Amino acid sequence: MNKIAVFGKPGSGKSVLSKALASATGIPLYQLDLMVYQKSGELVDRTTFDEAHDKALSSDRWIIDGFGPIASFYTRLETADTLIYIDLPYLTSYWLVTKRLLKGLVVRPEGWPEGSSVFKGTLQSYKTLRLCPGFWNQAFMERLDKLAVNKTLYVIRSVTELNNFIDKTIQGGKRA
Repeated sequence: MNKIAVFGKPGSGKSVLSKALASATGIPLYQLDLMVYQKSGELVDRTTFDEAHDKALSSDRWIIDGFGPIASFYTRLETADTLIYIDLPYLTSYWLVTKRLLKGLVVRPEGWPEGSSVFKGTLQSYKTLRLCPGFWNQAFMERLDKLAVNKTLYVIRSVTELNNFIDKTIQGGKRA
């Protein structure tokens, strides 16, 4: 477990899990949203993103959470030795996006780009969630199973599994 890709629908807990995983393992964390957005909340240009993403992928150890441009997403899945797919039910994802908005009124959400509007980001998350069944579906799972050959694949399907992932997978900062 040296190159870990964490991915799933908006609001699924990717950033929180990735931060906890980085803390438990000492593996450097690269939050994709912080690569994609400038401190102003505007998107970085594609070349800047690609350079930052490629630099992270070329390191010996990394955790990258998020989705990003589709080509970079699949490159990340191919390069990773460990894949963590958070596949929570849609109703749970909508609730977690809403909860993030409410909490974001007081504290910037985990992994949220500095200067980026939580309200605008929430609206975008709702729009993206509406489109997710067209991507996060059985065809994706079949492709993921093929990509996961010779890799470790975890599929987290409940908040309980998400909350217990670190304790069940990592013991004393070492792989279980």
